[in-house]
Amino acid sequence: MNNRNDVSRSFDAVAGRYDEQRRKLIPCFDDFYSIAASLASAVPAASPRILDLGAGTGLFSSLLLQRYPEADLTLIDISEKMLDTARERLAAYPNVRYAVGDYTHFKSQQPFDIIISALSIHHLSDEEKRDLYANSYMNLSTGGLFVNADQVIGHSPYIDALYKDDWQAKIEASGLTREELDAAYERTKLDRMAGLEEQLHWLKEAGFAEVDCVYKYFNFVVMFGKKQ
Repeated sequence: MNNRNDVSRSFDAVAGRYDEQRRKLIPCFDDFYSIAASLASAVPAASPRILDLGAGTGLFSSLLLQRYPEADLTLIDISEKMLDTARERLAAYPNVRYAVGDYTHFKSQQPFDIIISALSIHHLSDEEKRDLYANSYMNLSTGGLFVNADQVIGHSPYIDALYKDDWQAKIEASGLTREELDAAYERTKLDRMAGLEEQLHWLKEAGFAEVDCVYKYFNFVVMFGKKQ
């Protein structure tokens, strides 16, 4: 729980500036989010039920609402201030609910058609990731989709160092202030990243079919699974 509290405090502190900084902190921002959103837009229903885990400021949700403006959407995040920003962003949409709290064992009375997450699950321990993937599978309807746009650790110390060096070089040249850069480096201390192959295996273990990594830019990846 201490890690949860640390994550909450860290993101509460940056909530007002998070979206402005995010484009500079994610070198592959446009592809990362657009590909994740296009994958999640593969459900034929006009008004699907969507769950956003670790929704933050609602950026990923907003991209889904462009495709499904009548969607029934639930956003969960541990940071109330981040969700306050999401409320402002999504104020024009009628069927949106917000929940402040830990999403790892969230249970729904009705299944969802789409479950999404962006840059959140890497804060969980490996055991919690496995449990979350299993829980997400249970919360999906048959044919439902799970999309996780996140960060992974390199499969060897050499590869992981390549990932980190590339990210550091790009954000140092991004125009962020020294204070913003130092705060970003501090937030990485909360990361508990796992490898890509392990997580694809955990998705299959949870029951997902059509499991794939459909996008990868150094340690930024988009994972996908479908409930048959």
